[in-house]
Amino acid sequence: MSTPFKTIGLIGKPNHDGAALTLQRLYTFLQALGYEVFVEQRVGRQIADLPDSHILDVVALGERCDLAVVVGGDGNMLGAARVLARFDVAVIGVNRGNLGFLTDLDPDDFEAELEQVLSGKFVEEQRFLLEVEVFRHAELKSANLAVNEAVLHADKVAHMIEFEAFIDEQFVFSQRSDGLIVTTPTGSTAYSLSGGGPILTPELNAMALVPMFPHTLSSRPLVVDASKQVKLKLSPENTASLQVSCDSHVVLALLPGDEVVVKKAEKKLRLIHPDSYSYYNVLRQKLNWGSRLY
Repeated sequence: MSTPFKTIGLIGKPNHDGAALTLQRLYTFLQALGYEVFVEQRVGRQIADLPDSHILDVVALGERCDLAVVVGGDGNMLGAARVLARFDVAVIGVNRGNLGFLTDLDPDDFEAELEQVLSGKFVEEQRFLLEVEVFRHAELKSANLAVNEAVLHADKVAHMIEFEAFIDEQFVFSQRSDGLIVTTPTGSTAYSLSGGGPILTPELNAMALVPMFPHTLSSRPLVVDASKQVKLKLSPENTASLQVSCDSHVVLALLPGDEVVVKKAEKKLRLIHPDSYSYYNVLRQKLNWGSRLY
């Protein structure tokens, strides 16, 4: 069989019975097709007859594999994607979560579609990530990547903070609110959507700034070119403990007066879909959106 992939890595949702069953089926299926298969170390012990030499961490999987199959929900995909985007490895998901915007394959019937993907019949997207940096007195204190969004917020619920927003060093607005969401097109159907943000189709080179409960009647989401740099300057008058979170997984601590810089990362995620994939069909299915009224 002619295939663009030779070595495949499996990443799964730990301590989840359904994901463990799917991982075992995937391993057996791919072994039967003759692929070299490696498994991420957190779930490797769940696979029968798997040699220790084929249990690797996510970084090593990215270095060794042509394709990574992530079994779980969108959260598992996001966690893997932040690492795998550093490598030229394609990623496809098997949905063992809830919505599954990023995980296309059916866990109960993935073989036929996956075999089509392995034969070269697939849709590939390049999804950009955000690089999030925290500066204190002009010194870089911490940084991380986000696939969906970076969220500035206090560590207390319903606690207003003050900050100023700049785009390419031009002042845009000052705000008192619960925080701000800076989202990619990938994340526009996630937390940002719940906050009233726009849906951005994946091919757009854009990001949206979505205020969280602003203390004003005039504040609205703003869509900007993703080639721009967003800087958030925190007022030194803030009294709460502040944070910026990346995909709700990684939290970077902030102090009053810090600056948060959000920009498009250099590396992109190679997201693979079955050949039948349609983004608009995903919107209709997952969000019950755009259905015919008659």
